[in-house]
Amino acid sequence: RGRSAWSRDCKILNEEFNSEPCEHFLATPRIVPGVIDRTAPTKALDARIVRTRHDVLHAAIDIVVTEGLDALTQPNVARRAGYSKATVYAHWPDRLDLVREAFALLGEMPHHVPTGDLRADLVGELHSFRRAMEEHRLDRVLGVLAERSTALPELVPIRDRFVAEGERPIRMLLARHLRGARLDAAVLMLCGAIVHAALMRGDRPSDAVIARAVDAVVAMVDATGGKR
Repeated sequence: RGRSAWSRDCKILNEEFNSEPCEHFLATPRIVPGVIDRTAPTKALDARIVRTRHDVLHAAIDIVVTEGLDALTQPNVARRAGYSKATVYAHWPDRLDLVREAFALLGEMPHHVPTGDLRADLVGELHSFRRAMEEHRLDRVLGVLAERSTALPELVPIRDRFVAEGERPIRMLLARHLRGARLDAAVLMLCGAIVHAALMRGDRPSDAVIARAVDAVVAMVDATGGKR
């Protein structure tokens, strides 16, 4: 972030806090013997900015899921999050930036913690993916991105990053055993087991279906005999 962006954040938060100007907090903190530590106000300021961004971006995601992408505007998000329009515009003057950061936050969903057992880790990650579909309505989000990115080229990088981030844990687990077309096919098979069921059937795959999909991929790994 540039100095101007931080200055803008400070101005807004000063208004909300009704505090003194905080430009002097922008400098890199230094610890000097005999000098009062002024980093505490900076930390409080940072915490307020983090909370504001958290609230606004979660409101933005909720709007995409419930009302669609066209409804994702600064005034609507401000109203849903309970902040002033000035605050939202100051952080996200460009609507596309708001869209980009909202999807980036959604891409940070919890993932399974690897144990070293390939089959168990793949099953665990697919269970996490299925849970995210249910809790965060990722089927609606993916549907919006798939539909609108064909008409709005500026959404293509956002879509690609969102999809890549969702696939990343499974791809990393399999990359030790497969590569090239085999790796791509395995990732699509496993992710598709969740996505296809949600988008095309309006349903979630059962534990048994997830287990069988993972078994098919593990069999592919075993069949390669280490030849990726």
